Amino acid sequence: MTFTNEAEFEKGLIKVLRDKGWGEHDVIKNPTEEQLLENWAKILFENNKSIDRLNNIPLTHSEMQQILEQINILKTPLKLNSFINGRTVSITRDNEEDKLHFGKEISLKIYDRAEIAAGQSRYQIVQQPIFKTKSKILNDRRGDLMLLINGMPVIHIELKKSGVPVSQAYNQIEKYSREGLFTGLFSLVQVFVAMEPDESVYFANPGMDGKFNKDYYFHWADKWNDPINEWKKVTSDLLSIPMAHQLIGYYTVADDADGVLKVMRSYQYYAANAISDKIKKTNWKDKNSLGGYIWHTTGSGKTMTSFKSAQLIANSKDADKVIFLMDRIELGTQSLQEYRAFADASDDIQATENTGVLVTKLKSNDPANTLIVTSIQKMSNINSEEDGLNSKDIELISNKRIVFIVDECHRSTFGDMLIAIKDTFTNAIFFGFTGTPIQDENQKKDNTTATVFGDELHRYSIADGIRDKNVLGFDPYKILTYRDKDLRKAVALQESKSKNEIEALSDEKKKKVFNKFMTEFKMAGYTDASGKYIKGIEDFVSKAQYERIEHQNQVIDDILDNWITLSQNFKFHAIFATSSIPEAIEYYRLLKVKIQEKNLNLKFTALFDSNIDNDDGAKSAFKEDGIVEIMEDYNKRYEQDFSLKIFSKFKKDIASRLAHKKPYNYIEKNPEKQIDLLIVVDQMLTGFDSKWINTLYLDKVLKYETIIQAFSRTNRLFGADKPFGTIRYYRYPHTMEENINKAVKLYSGDKPLGLFADRLENNLKKLNKLYDEISELFENAKIENFEKLPDDLTERAEFAKLFKKFNETLEASKIQGFKWSELEYKFEESKPKRVVKLDIDENTYLILVQRYKELPSSSGSGGNIDIPFEIEGYITEIDTDKIDTDFMNSRFDKYRKIIDSGDVVEIEKTLNELHKSFATLSQEEQKYANIFIHDIQNGDIQIDSSKTFREYVAQYQANAENSQIMKLVELFRLDNEKLKEIMNLNVTESNINDYGRFDDLKNSVDKEKAKLYFEELEGCKLPIPRVNIKVHNLLKDFILNNIVLD
Repeated sequence: MTFTNEAEFEKGLIKVLRDKGWGEHDVIKNPTEEQLLENWAKILFENNKSIDRLNNIPLTHSEMQQILEQINILKTPLKLNSFINGRTVSITRDNEEDKLHFGKEISLKIYDRAEIAAGQSRYQIVQQPIFKTKSKILNDRRGDLMLLINGMPVIHIELKKSGVPVSQAYNQIEKYSREGLFTGLFSLVQVFVAMEPDESVYFANPGMDGKFNKDYYFHWADKWNDPINEWKKVTSDLLSIPMAHQLIGYYTVADDADGVLKVMRSYQYYAANAISDKIKKTNWKDKNSLGGYIWHTTGSGKTMTSFKSAQLIANSKDADKVIFLMDRIELGTQSLQEYRAFADASDDIQATENTGVLVTKLKSNDPANTLIVTSIQKMSNINSEEDGLNSKDIELISNKRIVFIVDECHRSTFGDMLIAIKDTFTNAIFFGFTGTPIQDENQKKDNTTATVFGDELHRYSIADGIRDKNVLGFDPYKILTYRDKDLRKAVALQESKSKNEIEALSDEKKKKVFNKFMTEFKMAGYTDASGKYIKGIEDFVSKAQYERIEHQNQVIDDILDNWITLSQNFKFHAIFATSSIPEAIEYYRLLKVKIQEKNLNLKFTALFDSNIDNDDGAKSAFKEDGIVEIMEDYNKRYEQDFSLKIFSKFKKDIASRLAHKKPYNYIEKNPEKQIDLLIVVDQMLTGFDSKWINTLYLDKVLKYETIIQAFSRTNRLFGADKPFGTIRYYRYPHTMEENINKAVKLYSGDKPLGLFADRLENNLKKLNKLYDEISELFENAKIENFEKLPDDLTERAEFAKLFKKFNETLEASKIQGFKWSELEYKFEESKPKRVVKLDIDENTYLILVQRYKELPSSSGSGGNIDIPFEIEGYITEIDTDKIDTDFMNSRFDKYRKIIDSGDVVEIEKTLNELHKSFATLSQEEQKYANIFIHDIQNGDIQIDSSKTFREYVAQYQANAENSQIMKLVELFRLDNEKLKEIMNLNVTESNINDYGRFDDLKNSVDKEKAKLYFEELEGCKLPIPRVNIKVHNLLKDFILNNIVLD
């Protein structure tokens, strides 16, 4: 359905909302904050009439102000989430009519997340709420729609008509937030919805001081993860009652660790709901009944989902104990902290320090001991340890309804530990969470995740995550440290039992074997159509081949030679996974030598399990020496004091440093304290999260789930300069390539498309195609050399969209090795050899950046026009001062020399060349360049040969600006220095009044002079408030948009 104006869309949305649970009460139209407070007071009175609360006597204005004061103190959506979900609020009664409670504290019920479409819950729609602006000068604002639950504004919706992108709706929300509109009562808003008829996004309110991050603007989807965009369907699925009530009560998470309010994505909602529904239907008398498992890809927020699942079960009282099981390694690093951070004030997360404490909490009937976090190792030993369970304890606990939620359940649940736990808690129900469930193809001990836990309850595969841009794709590279033909020949000689080719070809029997290996065998083994495994060349290569120093040197050289590009000049970190502890130590020592040779200040360390290889004397001694060396180096570099006694703390410090987590939250500001490269064997390849890791180096062979888990260390979202995770693998490279393809097929949910990033060859072709489209757009607009933006707004919108795509592809290409200094690239990996040349050079690219920068200011100053530009901030931050001005200055020199020659044709030709170079200038600079040329042609200026063309343009621009400034100062008698100071800061609309500088400037205006100026302009008398508004608008336009005074 098409809506040509917002009013019609608003009307249609209200109708659907009223049909979906919001229709019991009249729509509240154009209310102020005061009127909404009165509405809330009435609802609070209706819901709290009883003698022990309001005693049937209404709330006074000052009593409502008490509540508002509490809201203002809490201020942030994060803290206000706990306020809303805390169920009650306390006030001191000051209504003298209430003789029973006057002067006493009473508690008022405000909201109950469990009372969904029932009890005292009231749902109201607010149309066009009026926001008072903080500035007396600015006009009041109007929002589109707000949804109230029990009188509290908890959801705010901004709408745009058909044809206007949804980005304009969320940009408006961001603008309102910057202006301080979501304060006071409106600070209770928990969720924003930006909507146009064909697309909607929802996101948590970050608060006035928070950061809006488009990575966390979500599209709703169905339970099969297909995005839902049509406005009626979004309204029915997301904003209807009961869903909207649950969204606020259950599916928002106040994350104390990150200090932000979070809202769950659709797949997280479906998963948590599936587990909750399963528990509701459970027959607790059945022994060993299976719960099921959630398949959500690594990096998609499994910990939050599992927490919400546990919280829903605990709050519903459908179970007596909810036990979150994780590997002891994760318990010591990230997961416990995350789990605790997600809890609200009513949740007690019980961690278990020892077995005795664990037993006590299991036996306890205290509601505070409902949610328990422990390790799978500790729980499996609960019978065997001294403080463990006795028969009486087991009998007592067996009568309780116990739910186990197992994190990363692909990992430690196929051994004896889970069997021991299931044998102890025979009535318990187990749920697993994993990004890589064990399936038939990669069974462990003849079991799969489904046979251990039960049916798959919800799936969100890695392909879903990449499509939705919730995680990044991968860019894997097969690096050969030995040439294929050399390995093939070595294997052929080995298998034909020959010392050299002459011997092999001199004997018919040996010759047959030799030639077969040289011509028939593939490099990697494979499974044929009948299911039979056919060996490849690499199956005959000994693992010792990859333990040689020649191989190790090649690996280290590859890492170091590509380090600056892949790490984006040390911004990002990498993990280097090796095949064994001895090799990790050898690589560590080799790296120390190599970075000295290459003069590269690479900060690295190594980490592996200190409990492995302790039985083998020689290996144990080598390992211990290596650990001592590594820890001593670490202590010296980072000024620490770790030892083998506190190895777990050493690991935790590495994990925190690598993830930029407490106490290293802002370590990027102190690069010397960072870890650039971490060498591991198995550690950190599963369950470890850090958005700062963008590259994985692999010198080990992995299969199935271990491939996806390891690759996923690189797939956390970061920003424009991390478009994908880079993988470089070295050992048995052809076999690894086969393994990767099998893993991707198994874990992409049969949707592998998009998992791997485009390679440089395809990206260069894509850049050429996009450049052709941009060129055609400007040519059709009759604009040469990209010297200005098209006049048509739709053409500007198309340019914004195309150039955004161009820049995303360019960023990916740079990481893959593209440099502006080299525009032609050869590709020889597969036949035939190809050459791709980029059709655009850096100078032209920077001209396009200049045009892109001009998009935000090209809308005029009205502020009410819906301009569908997708503006990306990072593109406008590119430094266009790098544009090569040599060509422009050389054309000017040539023009200067021949201007008096009288050769009209040559003068015209040179002038045209000079005009073409103007495209490198901003629109403002182009204006003064043309004035300068006209002055030369008119003989109004004497040219100084020591000055460049750009210097003349800058001089003309400065003279014009100074002239305008002096004119404005004279008109209003305002403070000249204050105006110049703001002009020199290049302020934006969002920071123009930082430190009150714009207010100070306005206060310096002579109001009488301003009044006379505007009255003469308007031809009528004006009151001072209107004069103030006009002064505000004129000064703002003058500073931000260089508006010229008449």
